[in-house]
Amino acid sequence: MTSSSKLNSVFDYGAAYSRNIGWVTLYEQQTLRKARIAIAGLGGVGGAHLLTLSRLGISAFNIADFDDFDVHNINRQAGAFMPYMGQPKIDTMARLARDINPEIDLRLFAQGVQPDNVDEFLRDVDVYVDGLDFFALPARRMVFAKCHEKGIPALTAAPLGMGVAFLYISPTGMSFEDYFKVEGHEPQEQYARFIAGLSPAMLNRDYLVAPEAVNFKEKRGPSTIMACDLCAGVMGTSVLKVLA
Repeated sequence: MTSSSKLNSVFDYGAAYSRNIGWVTLYEQQTLRKARIAIAGLGGVGGAHLLTLSRLGISAFNIADFDDFDVHNINRQAGAFMPYMGQPKIDTMARLARDINPEIDLRLFAQGVQPDNVDEFLRDVDVYVDGLDFFALPARRMVFAKCHEKGIPALTAAPLGMGVAFLYISPTGMSFEDYFKVEGHEPQEQYARFIAGLSPAMLNRDYLVAPEAVNFKEKRGPSTIMACDLCAGVMGTSVLKVLA
């Protein structure tokens, strides 16, 4: 028997997620087990979402990312370990998710989410979880539009400073485009509208000690593991509420 087979024989879903009961009911745990979640982007936010939701007991995911791990990911990304530098994020995160739940069903989209695969990426999906980079606004708009078209609830938990901005775009409510109103504007204005929509009060500005680290034109800004972990915690609770 291979080591993988031994692990599979030891794994038992009921035992593995038994400590969730009390926070969720047995019925809710089975709802989580049967759900399929799509996650686009597996970096600081999306990678944490995948592992947190795997530990919550969700057993089917469609995941997408085209990037490789690099050393500048170390401070915040769940899969960023030195042995994985230069490796595709999607392969690493898939391996880590399977290490949590050997029975997990993963559909991998190694080219990221593109116009020619977004329909397949959202096939059979109950909830879309946004893990795209802040500056991947064209891809984000495309995915949210498809979710709205297909009637799929879409969730964003964005790290802002040491906090999180949470948005739930209901397929029966206001769309992403209706809320952010970025259509027809120059890219820099689109990013400004996006950040304003995520955090109208911009409370994180008061403790940003190096504001020059934020540069929309160069598409860069700070992020921390604390904020990414907080986003993942918020997302775990929210997915269950949407599924219910």
